[in-house]
Amino acid sequence: MCGIAGFLSKNNGRANNELRFMVNKMADTLQHRGPDDSGVWVDAEVCVALGHRRLSILDLSPEGNQPMHSACGRYVVAFNGEIYNYREIREELEKNSQGIKPTWRGHSDTEVMLEAFRQWGVIAAVKRFNGMFAFALWDRKERVLCLVRDRVGEKPLYYGWMEKTLLFGSELKALRTHPDFKCEINRDALTLYLRHNYIPAPYSIYKGVYKLLPGTILTISPSKDFSSNPIPYWSAREVAEQGKFEPFTGSTEDAIAQLDNILRDAVKLRMEADVPLGAFLSGGVDSSTVVALMQAQSSQKVKTFTIGFYEDGYNEANHAQEVARHLSTDHTELYVTSKEAMEVIPKLPALYDEPFSDSSQIPTYLVSQLTRNHVTVSLSGDAGDEVFGGYPRYTWTRNIWKRLGWMPRHLRWAIARGLTTVSTRVWDDVYKKSSHLLPGFMKHRMFGDKLHKLAEILNVGGQEELYRQLVSHWKLPSSVVLGGTEPLTPLSDKKSWANLINFTKKMMFLDMITYLPDDILVKVDRAAMGVSLETRIPFLDHRLIEFAWRLPLSMLVHNGQGKWLLRQVLYKYVPKRLIERPKMGFGVPIDTWLRGPLRDWAEELLAEKRLLNEGFFNPIPIREKWLEHLSGRRNWQYYLWDILMFQAWLENQS
Repeated sequence: MCGIAGFLSKNNGRANNELRFMVNKMADTLQHRGPDDSGVWVDAEVCVALGHRRLSILDLSPEGNQPMHSACGRYVVAFNGEIYNYREIREELEKNSQGIKPTWRGHSDTEVMLEAFRQWGVIAAVKRFNGMFAFALWDRKERVLCLVRDRVGEKPLYYGWMEKTLLFGSELKALRTHPDFKCEINRDALTLYLRHNYIPAPYSIYKGVYKLLPGTILTISPSKDFSSNPIPYWSAREVAEQGKFEPFTGSTEDAIAQLDNILRDAVKLRMEADVPLGAFLSGGVDSSTVVALMQAQSSQKVKTFTIGFYEDGYNEANHAQEVARHLSTDHTELYVTSKEAMEVIPKLPALYDEPFSDSSQIPTYLVSQLTRNHVTVSLSGDAGDEVFGGYPRYTWTRNIWKRLGWMPRHLRWAIARGLTTVSTRVWDDVYKKSSHLLPGFMKHRMFGDKLHKLAEILNVGGQEELYRQLVSHWKLPSSVVLGGTEPLTPLSDKKSWANLINFTKKMMFLDMITYLPDDILVKVDRAAMGVSLETRIPFLDHRLIEFAWRLPLSMLVHNGQGKWLLRQVLYKYVPKRLIERPKMGFGVPIDTWLRGPLRDWAEELLAEKRLLNEGFFNPIPIREKWLEHLSGRRNWQYYLWDILMFQAWLENQS
């Protein structure tokens, strides 16, 4: 796991020393991603430069340092990530060396990558890689630069043209260091951020800078126009549609056995390291499965790590401890106070490097920090929900629409208007006076807030609109961002959707190409790399994803319960009683913090005069939500956290 940076320019004439200085400065901004070593390579003749910061995981010797040259001398690579099946590929390359026997300097996966490019070509080689990666490859013979990102987007890669210079790097801070970079905020991307709490690929917060889409290769030649488009080598859409045409036809027992075998191998591959290794453990289905399969294949106790909170509604540490005890892992837990959690907030703008407001970024950073004190690599249970249908919205959407969809839309609109005509304060007063008469399912804290949220759902026109409503924060972000227009994304552009009949599977597909790479994987990557910890995610093994898409929905969501088949595998290792409980999530009490210890900080960032002077937001809806939140009539924590994280990021840029 590392950090990469570099550039390719038509502005020839700069000396080697000048190029080395610039790319070294870019790479050094990524020292947290690679504290163990640094390296640069430049060619002034074509004005190309590659920079690298190394976190040593495999082959700790200098033979693993980068940028690395292929043995034949044709390729130079700056690589971030891991190729888990590199041993298998290495054996195949030795058997089929086309008359040129490979010469190995060390035992790193990077060397194997370079030899694979020589023998098979870039696209064919990348298709054989099982791993997480983002890399820049310079072909000295063809004078071509390739930027490549892994299938699902586990590793980040930004790129952008600034006049005649192409800049690229693992994080935006590396690009900003280059003298040609222009910091112009993309207001259209800002509208997307307010809707999603992240900026979806290919957009970034800056004009002219993009995230390379997962599963694609971008090829650039200095002798040609710099307008090349990324070309896919793996497509989640094709995988989803192929699963529909080639469904799994075995029995439930066959499916459990196959899933167990694939998962075992995915976990085993990700346990190889020349440094200490462990795993995050929350005690939920996903992390417990990963840890169970690690322990089943390890002769030593697996090191597991959990963060605990003193607030009951946010604490899973006790569940994790029970699972750890059952599996006999070497378990470490750390309870943190709200004060300690809030001390992470000032670090977030620099850590995430562009506006990002999934508040679970805070506990993710804390558990990464704890884990890094003991190991250098940690396996994670992320992506289980997207791959195996675990999110509650997969059942909520269907159930809500089953109850409301029969009603004519004009009737639903009329009910919604009636609910919102009455203020939340009045509804709360009505509730106080008559709560003893209401049935149990209608008894809720902030009753008026719940009724207004129900009105939003009643207004939708169908399941697709309902799903978008459930995954959106600000529903009309272009009315909040001054000069911003919301561009199309895979979520809003149906042309990019997989051709799937079942709407639950459509939601899973959309989550896999949006929420997973742009929220979940960003959150984990930045939090972990911020403390120089490598994370590995077995559920992102492409063989596992391809198998899951062949499964019938009944094996994923069964009797209203998600991840059904995955649970059956887990129950072979962990008793059901230790796992079965309502899904909690990995959150912190932002709503109460904003009304209490964070109030002054938030008030300063949300001040009307400040918002007007900065000129990005219409302050009226923001101030309305802030005052309603403070009063306790509504819970606008997600909306407000979106604004606050942008404001904190903007302040950090000055």
